[in-house]
Amino acid sequence: MTTRDLAVLVVTWNVRDLVMTALKTLLDDLAGSGLDATVHLVDCASADGTAAAVATAFPQIDLVASPDNLGFAGGNNFLLKRIGFDGAHAAESLPRAVYLLNPDTATQPGATKALYDALMADTRRGFVGARLSYGDGQFQHGAFGFPGLRQLWVEFFPTPGRLIEGRFNGRYPRHLYDAGRPFPVDCVLGAAMMIRREAILATGLFDEQFFMYCEEIDWAWRFHKAGFSGASVPAASVVHFAGQSTGQVRPRSILNLCTRRLRLYRKHYPVWKQQVARWMIARGMDRLARRAPEAEVVAAYQHIRDMARKAG
Repeated sequence: MTTRDLAVLVVTWNVRDLVMTALKTLLDDLAGSGLDATVHLVDCASADGTAAAVATAFPQIDLVASPDNLGFAGGNNFLLKRIGFDGAHAAESLPRAVYLLNPDTATQPGATKALYDALMADTRRGFVGARLSYGDGQFQHGAFGFPGLRQLWVEFFPTPGRLIEGRFNGRYPRHLYDAGRPFPVDCVLGAAMMIRREAILATGLFDEQFFMYCEEIDWAWRFHKAGFSGASVPAASVVHFAGQSTGQVRPRSILNLCTRRLRLYRKHYPVWKQQVARWMIARGMDRLARRAPEAEVVAAYQHIRDMARKAG
């Protein structure tokens, strides 16, 4: 039995033009990588013709058109089970690595192989992430320390600029990226995240209670608890046109983000830290609501504030 090197998973919703770029640049990169790879995409009930466009342009891709919006966690779990991570297949029949790639990305030459090589260089390395940049070429943080109370403070309250871009706010210094070598991190953005087969088998799939936001942080936390490490790979460059799907429904996105954060804190924080986090979120939402010009956004902030208070 020949074991594939890699399965690439893409979950998309109403970003047809972007996903066409994502798939073309990915396939171009894979063609010169020497990797034995398959690409799988689930379209989550898009209304912009994504599924038809992908089927026409990329017939080699395993495409599923879902009638429902499965979310990032649910969509990736669907594909993970589809390729064999369903508990019914022997480990050796599964791809050695799984690559989660956002539909709003553009893979730069050599990125996929650089991620794969870095992942396979250490048997205890469970996951790796790419060096990300925005569409205008500006640097984007793609790796973070696990979220703590300091990050909440930065988000909601006045903070000196030097702390916002530093470890106080969970950011890794730019010189680590500029050095060009893989460096250890707590978690990476799911926009371009590659995971070792054994790490998935040891921890299970995404927790679908997150649906969207924080799901990759939760998974990374579980990887670390299972004894695996993570790394950022600066040699793997991926452009990330961030927030293209979630930006279509801003108030709902605000609600989803903070709801999932509260769930993440309940799952991984001690009780005292949960209580402080809820207090900070409630106070922060009060401040944001007073400044927001849109009634829908104000209502979202107030709803989150009330959720945080009731949870306490």
